[in-house]
Amino acid sequence: MLQTFNPKNADLMVNINGRLVHRNEAGVSPFDSAVQGGDAVWEGLRLYNGRIFKLIEHLDRLRSSALALAFAQIPSHEEIIEQIRRTLLANQMRDGAHIRLTLTRGVKITSGMDPRLNQSGPTLIVLAEHKPPVYDKSGLTLITSSVRRSPPDCLDPKIHHANLLPSILAKIEANNAGADDALMLDARGFVAETNATHVFLVHGGVVLTPRTVACPEGITRATILELCREHGIAHEVRDLSLTEVYRAAEMFCSGTMGELAAVVKVDGRTIGNGRVGPMTTRLSELYRQLTTTGGFAILEP
Repeated sequence: MLQTFNPKNADLMVNINGRLVHRNEAGVSPFDSAVQGGDAVWEGLRLYNGRIFKLIEHLDRLRSSALALAFAQIPSHEEIIEQIRRTLLANQMRDGAHIRLTLTRGVKITSGMDPRLNQSGPTLIVLAEHKPPVYDKSGLTLITSSVRRSPPDCLDPKIHHANLLPSILAKIEANNAGADDALMLDARGFVAETNATHVFLVHGGVVLTPRTVACPEGITRATILELCREHGIAHEVRDLSLTEVYRAAEMFCSGTMGELAAVVKVDGRTIGNGRVGPMTTRLSELYRQLTTTGGFAILEP
Protein backbone atom coordinates (compact mmCIF):
# COMPACT_ATOMS: atom_id res chain seq x y z
CA MET A 1 0.00 0.00 0.00
CA LEU A 2 1.63 3.18 -1.20
CA GLN A 3 -0.23 6.46 -1.41
CA THR A 4 0.20 8.32 -4.67
CA PHE A 5 0.18 12.00 -5.54
CA ASN A 6 -3.27 13.39 -6.25
CA PRO A 7 -3.12 16.14 -8.92
CA LYS A 8 -6.07 17.84 -7.17
CA ASN A 9 -3.61 18.68 -4.39
CA ALA A 10 -1.10 20.44 -6.64
CA ASP A 11 -2.15 23.92 -5.55
CA LEU A 12 -3.17 23.38 -1.95
CA MET A 13 -3.27 26.32 0.41
CA VAL A 14 -1.79 25.45 3.79
CA ASN A 15 -2.72 27.32 6.96
CA ILE A 16 0.18 28.18 9.31
CA ASN A 17 -0.88 30.28 12.29
CA GLY A 18 -3.76 31.76 10.31
CA ARG A 19 -1.69 32.58 7.23
CA LEU A 20 -2.76 30.75 4.09
CA VAL A 21 0.11 30.00 1.73
CA HIS A 22 0.64 27.78 -1.31
CA ARG A 23 2.00 24.34 -0.44
CA ASN A 24 5.25 25.13 -2.27
CA GLU A 25 5.82 28.18 -0.11
CA ALA A 26 4.64 26.79 3.23
CA GLY A 27 7.19 26.26 5.95
CA VAL A 28 7.95 26.52 9.64
CA SER A 29 10.96 28.03 11.35
CA PRO A 30 14.03 25.84 11.97
CA PHE A 31 13.61 27.04 15.56
CA ASP A 32 10.12 25.55 15.79
CA SER A 33 9.76 22.84 18.43
CA ALA A 34 8.45 20.35 15.89
CA VAL A 35 11.72 20.67 13.98
CA GLN A 36 13.91 20.83 17.08
CA GLY A 37 12.53 17.77 18.85
CA GLY A 38 9.25 16.50 17.45
CA ASP A 39 7.62 18.52 20.22
CA ALA A 40 4.09 18.71 18.86
CA VAL A 41 0.68 17.07 19.01
CA TRP A 42 -1.60 16.25 16.10
CA GLU A 43 -4.98 14.97 14.94
CA GLY A 44 -6.33 13.52 11.71
CA LEU A 45 -9.80 14.65 10.67
CA ARG A 46 -12.08 13.57 7.84
CA LEU A 47 -14.55 15.75 5.96
CA TYR A 48 -17.87 14.26 4.83
CA ASN A 49 -20.19 16.57 2.84
CA GLY A 50 -19.34 19.70 4.79
CA ARG A 51 -19.19 17.92 8.15
CA ILE A 52 -16.15 16.77 10.12
CA PHE A 53 -16.76 13.48 11.87
CA LYS A 54 -16.15 13.54 15.64
CA LEU A 55 -14.49 16.97 15.42
CA ILE A 56 -15.01 17.93 19.06
CA GLU A 57 -13.68 14.57 20.25
CA HIS A 58 -10.54 15.11 18.17
CA LEU A 59 -10.09 18.65 19.49
CA ASP A 60 -10.58 17.38 23.04
CA ARG A 61 -7.80 14.84 22.48
CA LEU A 62 -5.54 17.51 20.98
CA ARG A 63 -6.03 19.70 24.05
CA SER A 64 -5.50 16.75 26.39
CA SER A 65 -2.20 15.90 24.69
CA ALA A 66 -1.03 19.53 24.77
CA LEU A 67 -1.91 19.78 28.47
CA ALA A 68 0.08 16.61 29.20
CA LEU A 69 3.07 18.18 27.44
CA ALA A 70 2.62 21.38 29.47
CA PHE A 71 2.07 23.69 26.51
CA ALA A 72 1.90 27.21 27.92
CA GLN A 73 -0.78 28.26 25.43
CA ILE A 74 -3.42 26.17 23.65
CA PRO A 75 -5.83 27.67 21.10
CA SER A 76 -9.50 27.32 21.95
CA HIS A 77 -11.73 24.93 20.03
CA GLU A 78 -13.43 27.92 18.44
CA GLU A 79 -10.12 29.36 17.20
CA ILE A 80 -9.04 26.05 15.69
CA ILE A 81 -12.42 25.44 14.07
CA GLU A 82 -12.30 28.85 12.41
CA GLN A 83 -8.85 28.13 10.92
CA ILE A 84 -10.03 24.74 9.67
CA ARG A 85 -13.04 26.41 8.04
CA ARG A 86 -10.88 29.06 6.38
CA THR A 87 -8.56 26.36 5.04
CA LEU A 88 -11.38 24.27 3.59
CA LEU A 89 -12.93 27.31 1.92
CA ALA A 90 -9.59 28.38 0.45
CA ASN A 91 -9.18 24.92 -1.07
CA GLN A 92 -12.84 24.61 -2.13
CA MET A 93 -13.19 21.35 -0.23
CA ARG A 94 -16.50 19.90 0.86
CA ASP A 95 -16.13 16.12 0.77
CA GLY A 96 -13.48 13.43 0.44
CA ALA A 97 -10.84 15.42 2.31
CA HIS A 98 -8.45 14.51 5.12
CA ILE A 99 -7.16 17.21 7.47
CA ARG A 100 -3.89 16.95 9.35
CA LEU A 101 -4.02 19.26 12.34
CA THR A 102 -0.68 19.91 14.09
CA LEU A 103 -0.04 22.05 17.15
CA THR A 104 3.62 22.60 18.08
CA ARG A 105 5.01 24.21 21.21
CA GLY A 106 6.10 27.03 18.91
CA VAL A 107 9.27 28.86 17.93
CA LYS A 108 12.24 28.96 20.32
CA ILE A 109 14.41 32.04 20.90
CA THR A 110 17.47 29.81 20.41
CA SER A 111 18.11 26.17 19.63
CA GLY A 112 17.64 23.89 22.63
CA MET A 113 15.43 21.40 24.42
CA ASP A 114 14.21 23.59 27.27
CA PRO A 115 10.52 24.58 26.89
CA ARG A 116 11.33 27.90 28.57
CA LEU A 117 12.95 28.86 25.27
CA ASN A 118 9.46 28.93 23.74
CA GLN A 119 8.26 32.47 24.32
CA SER A 120 6.06 33.30 21.33
CA GLY A 121 3.13 30.90 21.62
CA PRO A 122 2.29 27.72 19.73
CA THR A 123 2.30 27.04 16.00
CA LEU A 124 -0.96 25.76 14.51
CA ILE A 125 -0.77 24.03 11.12
CA VAL A 126 -3.88 23.02 9.18
CA LEU A 127 -3.11 20.80 6.19
CA ALA A 128 -6.17 19.69 4.22
CA GLU A 129 -5.82 17.32 1.26
CA HIS A 130 -8.16 15.75 -1.24
CA LYS A 131 -7.78 12.19 0.03
CA PRO A 132 -10.27 9.30 0.10
CA PRO A 133 -9.74 6.47 2.63
CA VAL A 134 -6.24 5.14 1.96
CA TYR A 135 -6.60 1.41 2.64
CA ASP A 136 -7.54 -1.31 0.17
CA LYS A 137 -10.92 -2.50 1.49
CA SER A 138 -10.47 -5.92 -0.14
CA GLY A 139 -7.94 -6.89 2.52
CA LEU A 140 -4.57 -5.91 3.98
CA THR A 141 -1.50 -7.95 4.84
CA LEU A 142 0.53 -7.35 7.99
CA ILE A 143 3.80 -8.53 9.47
CA THR A 144 4.69 -8.31 13.13
CA SER A 145 7.31 -5.66 13.75
CA SER A 146 10.32 -6.08 16.02
CA VAL A 147 9.70 -2.51 17.24
CA ARG A 148 7.62 -2.40 20.43
CA ARG A 149 5.09 0.21 21.47
CA SER A 150 6.10 2.26 24.50
CA PRO A 151 4.30 1.60 27.80
CA PRO A 152 2.96 4.50 29.91
CA ASP A 153 6.06 4.49 32.13
CA CYS A 154 8.25 5.31 29.09
CA LEU A 155 6.06 7.57 26.93
CA ASP A 156 2.35 7.49 27.61
CA PRO A 157 0.49 6.63 24.37
CA LYS A 158 -2.43 8.76 25.58
CA ILE A 159 -0.29 11.70 24.46
CA HIS A 160 -1.01 11.94 20.73
CA HIS A 161 2.44 13.34 19.98
CA ALA A 162 4.18 13.94 16.66
CA ASN A 163 7.32 11.91 17.42
CA LEU A 164 6.46 8.95 15.20
CA LEU A 165 9.84 7.27 14.83
CA PRO A 166 8.73 3.90 16.28
CA SER A 167 5.88 3.77 13.76
CA ILE A 168 8.21 4.76 10.93
CA LEU A 169 10.69 2.05 11.86
CA ALA A 170 7.88 -0.50 11.94
CA LYS A 171 6.61 0.72 8.57
CA ILE A 172 10.10 0.25 7.09
CA GLU A 173 10.00 -3.37 8.24
CA ALA A 174 6.59 -3.83 6.61
CA ASN A 175 7.81 -2.27 3.37
CA ASN A 176 10.85 -4.55 3.29
CA ALA A 177 8.61 -7.58 3.86
CA GLY A 178 6.19 -6.58 1.10
CA ALA A 179 3.33 -6.11 3.59
CA ASP A 180 0.84 -3.26 3.76
CA ASP A 181 1.56 -2.35 7.39
CA ALA A 182 3.18 -3.66 10.55
CA LEU A 183 1.49 -5.07 13.64
CA MET A 184 3.14 -3.74 16.79
CA LEU A 185 3.25 -5.40 20.21
CA ASP A 186 3.58 -3.84 23.64
CA ALA A 187 6.54 -4.44 25.95
CA ARG A 188 4.83 -7.57 27.36
CA GLY A 189 4.30 -9.15 23.95
CA PHE A 190 0.59 -8.42 23.61
CA VAL A 191 -0.92 -6.74 20.54
CA ALA A 192 -0.96 -2.92 20.69
CA GLU A 193 -1.89 -1.61 17.21
CA THR A 194 -0.40 -1.33 13.75
CA ASN A 195 2.08 1.39 12.85
CA ALA A 196 -0.89 3.57 11.88
CA THR A 197 -4.20 2.09 13.08
CA HIS A 198 -6.01 0.30 15.88
CA VAL A 199 -6.85 -3.36 15.39
CA PHE A 200 -9.87 -5.55 16.05
CA LEU A 201 -10.34 -9.32 15.98
CA VAL A 202 -13.52 -11.35 15.66
CA HIS A 203 -13.59 -14.72 17.39
CA GLY A 204 -16.70 -16.75 18.16
CA GLY A 205 -18.87 -13.84 17.10
CA VAL A 206 -17.22 -11.53 19.65
CA VAL A 207 -15.42 -8.34 18.58
CA LEU A 208 -12.10 -8.02 20.43
CA THR A 209 -9.67 -5.11 20.69
CA PRO A 210 -6.58 -4.44 22.85
CA ARG A 211 -6.61 -2.22 25.91
CA THR A 212 -5.08 1.23 25.53
CA VAL A 213 -1.95 0.21 27.42
CA ALA A 214 0.43 0.87 24.53
CA CYS A 215 -1.80 2.53 21.93
CA PRO A 216 -3.64 5.86 21.74
CA GLU A 217 -7.22 6.45 22.79
CA GLY A 218 -8.54 6.14 19.25
CA ILE A 219 -11.56 8.13 18.13
CA THR A 220 -12.55 5.58 15.47
CA ARG A 221 -11.81 2.75 17.91
CA ALA A 222 -14.19 4.30 20.44
CA THR A 223 -16.82 4.76 17.73
CA ILE A 224 -16.68 1.07 16.80
CA LEU A 225 -17.07 0.02 20.43
CA GLU A 226 -20.00 2.43 20.69
CA LEU A 227 -21.60 0.85 17.61
CA CYS A 228 -21.17 -2.59 19.18
CA ARG A 229 -22.98 -1.44 22.33
CA GLU A 230 -25.79 0.23 20.40
CA HIS A 231 -26.42 -2.75 18.12
CA GLY A 232 -26.05 -5.54 20.63
CA ILE A 233 -22.78 -6.87 19.20
CA ALA A 234 -20.76 -8.83 21.76
CA HIS A 235 -17.38 -7.19 22.37
CA GLU A 236 -14.43 -7.25 24.77
CA VAL A 237 -11.49 -4.98 25.47
CA ARG A 238 -8.56 -7.04 26.79
CA ASP A 239 -5.01 -8.17 26.19
CA LEU A 240 -4.65 -10.10 22.92
CA SER A 241 -1.75 -12.36 21.98
CA LEU A 242 -0.42 -13.12 18.52
CA THR A 243 -1.87 -16.63 18.74
CA GLU A 244 -5.32 -15.08 19.03
CA VAL A 245 -4.58 -13.02 15.94
CA TYR A 246 -3.54 -16.07 13.92
CA ARG A 247 -6.66 -18.06 14.83
CA ALA A 248 -9.18 -15.20 14.51
CA ALA A 249 -12.16 -15.60 12.19
CA GLU A 250 -11.79 -11.96 11.12
CA MET A 251 -9.46 -9.05 11.66
CA PHE A 252 -9.76 -5.41 10.72
CA CYS A 253 -8.00 -2.14 11.43
CA SER A 254 -9.54 1.26 12.09
CA GLY A 255 -8.56 4.90 11.87
CA THR A 256 -9.71 8.26 10.59
CA MET A 257 -7.52 8.19 7.49
CA GLY A 258 -8.52 4.70 6.37
CA GLU A 259 -11.86 4.10 8.17
CA LEU A 260 -12.37 0.31 8.57
CA ALA A 261 -10.33 -2.13 6.48
CA ALA A 262 -10.13 -5.91 6.68
CA VAL A 263 -6.86 -7.71 7.37
CA VAL A 264 -6.59 -11.03 5.53
CA LYS A 265 -3.03 -12.14 6.28
CA VAL A 266 -0.61 -11.71 9.19
CA ASP A 267 2.93 -13.11 9.21
CA GLY A 268 2.08 -15.36 6.28
CA ARG A 269 -0.99 -16.82 8.02
CA THR A 270 -4.39 -16.42 6.40
CA ILE A 271 -6.94 -14.84 8.71
CA GLY A 272 -10.28 -16.64 8.56
CA ASN A 273 -11.07 -17.54 4.96
CA GLY A 274 -8.80 -14.81 3.59
CA ARG A 275 -11.69 -12.54 2.65
CA VAL A 276 -13.58 -9.63 4.20
CA GLY A 277 -15.75 -11.17 6.91
CA PRO A 278 -19.42 -10.55 7.74
CA MET A 279 -18.74 -8.69 11.01
CA THR A 280 -16.24 -6.40 9.30
CA THR A 281 -18.79 -5.74 6.57
CA ARG A 282 -21.55 -5.03 9.09
CA LEU A 283 -19.50 -2.65 11.21
CA SER A 284 -18.16 -0.90 8.09
CA GLU A 285 -21.72 -0.26 6.94
CA LEU A 286 -22.79 0.99 10.37
CA TYR A 287 -19.78 3.29 10.43
CA ARG A 288 -20.58 4.55 6.92
CA GLN A 289 -24.14 5.37 7.99
CA LEU A 290 -22.81 7.27 11.00
CA THR A 291 -20.38 9.37 8.95
CA THR A 292 -23.12 10.10 6.40
CA THR A 293 -25.49 11.60 8.98
CA GLY A 294 -23.25 12.69 11.83
CA GLY A 295 -20.41 15.10 12.42
CA PHE A 296 -19.80 18.78 13.07
CA ALA A 297 -21.21 21.06 10.36
CA ILE A 298 -18.20 23.23 9.58
CA LEU A 299 -19.42 24.46 6.16
CA GLU A 300 -22.75 25.92 5.12
CA PRO A 301 -25.10 23.45 3.38
